[in-house]
Amino acid sequence: MARYIRHASAFSALLLTALLVNAARVQVVQSGVYDGNPANRRATIARYGQPRGDILVGDEPVTGSVDTGEQLRYERSYRNGPLYAPVTGFASQSYGTTFLEHAGDGVLSGTDPMLSPLPLWNDMTRGPGPAGNVVTTLNRRAQEAAYRGLAGRKGAVAAIEPTTGRVLALVSSPSYDPGVLSGNGEAVASAWARLNHDPEKPMLNRAVRQTYPPGSTFKVVTAAAALDAGLVTDVDARTDSPDPYRLPGTTTRLTNEADGCRDASLRSAFEWSCNTVFAKLGVDVGVRNMEATARAFGFNDPGLRIPFSVSPSTFDTRVDRAQLALSSIGQYNTRATPLQMAMVAAAVADRGQLRSPYLVERTTRRGGETVAGSGAHPVRQVMNASTAERLKELMADVVHEGTGTRAAIPGALVGGKTGTAQHGIGNSGVPYAWFVSWAQAEASLDPQVAVAVVVEDASAHRGEISGGGNAAPIARDVMRAVLGK
Repeated sequence: MARYIRHASAFSALLLTALLVNAARVQVVQSGVYDGNPANRRATIARYGQPRGDILVGDEPVTGSVDTGEQLRYERSYRNGPLYAPVTGFASQSYGTTFLEHAGDGVLSGTDPMLSPLPLWNDMTRGPGPAGNVVTTLNRRAQEAAYRGLAGRKGAVAAIEPTTGRVLALVSSPSYDPGVLSGNGEAVASAWARLNHDPEKPMLNRAVRQTYPPGSTFKVVTAAAALDAGLVTDVDARTDSPDPYRLPGTTTRLTNEADGCRDASLRSAFEWSCNTVFAKLGVDVGVRNMEATARAFGFNDPGLRIPFSVSPSTFDTRVDRAQLALSSIGQYNTRATPLQMAMVAAAVADRGQLRSPYLVERTTRRGGETVAGSGAHPVRQVMNASTAERLKELMADVVHEGTGTRAAIPGALVGGKTGTAQHGIGNSGVPYAWFVSWAQAEASLDPQVAVAVVVEDASAHRGEISGGGNAAPIARDVMRAVLGK
């Protein structure tokens, strides 16, 4: 009898060992397979089982969480959703996350190991810890001024602090309320379909994901290249610039909207935006030096992130001399995001130095303790400091007595450059109105803001559309908001 008992005990021990080995195999070796199985809803239930962390502008959250009482308990909510949509993006139970909701998801969902004092315990329990918050660099007043200025017209505004790279405003219009995508019901699916089929493309972030021909605002880059190359040593000296200018190797003649552009000085040509002068300067500088200067400003860089990705602005290097002439006045294949053109203005304002733009100041635990700061942000010398000083002077002239007078702010030094970019087949489309600028209070030692504005559907007759008329007032209001004027 004892022998049978021993055999049964051994067999039971063997079965127990096999059970333990199989449990270990399932939980350790095959855990990834089960975790990734679409039928396994435990991770999803856990993800929405607690309130999501908040995205903050200043000390105020612009997001929240709503307790639905359902299996996927908490849904995302937004305060002033359309105002901040290009920054927050959406966090949807059905369609995932975008923009800061995506880039900061580890902190906002509570899964970032840095949030927990016992990360190994969280790994064992497979449960998220308390969610953290993401604090942005945005200036609330500047964001509101940009949104109010666009007033629903298609376009975008980007504003940055030149001396740090902090993004102060990022607005795209028309916008949408990301809260309509938060849940998982039929209403959410209907909203998704409606937004994706809307011809106005409200979910397109025009400030960082849409590139436009920058038109005459690109003349800032061309002027920098010419000054750095030594082709222009005196901004008041007459240039050898015919009007009209025959594009090299063609019979096409380039003309100007303004009078007095023949042999105009760089100062006069910049102030009144003479196409002929800058087209010829670009050809004289050459494609290699033009591309090098554009690249220094940030063009042709596919790796820019703020922390979500930014569509690369482009300057085509495979061009003949006629195409180079057009590229140098912001036409042909030259394309730029509003954020990129704000970076151009910032480099001019800050002695030729360009700091990488960033949108997240810090991440915090729920109680407010900092988890991570913004970190170090690279700075590069885009152009000679002397070149930047000359360009700063030229941009100030544009606002003082040129095409950008509507951007002037009492008690501040303001510089700008207007642009009216042609597009469409045979340039038949309504031109885009551009304005890039920077501002510095009289009592300040450093520039405080650089802005780029583009308006796609400016409400004026074609001949009256201009960056100075449509975009400059918006830029002025954003700059005033930052300066507190």
